[in-house]
Amino acid sequence: MMYLLALLFPPLAILFSGRPFQAVFNGILWVGGLTFILLPFVAGQAAWGIAVIWALAVVHGRRSEERDRRLVEEAVRRRG
Repeated sequence: MMYLLALLFPPLAILFSGRPFQAVFNGILWVGGLTFILLPFVAGQAAWGIAVIWALAVVHGRRSEERDRRLVEEAVRRRG
């Protein structure tokens, strides 16, 4: 679900991943990219693509962090 949100609305996916400042900058990049897509500029498509890739990377990193945290907590619990 978060990956789909990252494709359609990248700033929201980053915000829901707990990174509000990155969400603001991603939102600026995403809106600028969408604005320039309407014009015949390649830069608009590149900016939109960067915003989407950035959001996908943040969502993937968040899931990895949660998994790593669970593994560490389980290992500490077993040793303790």
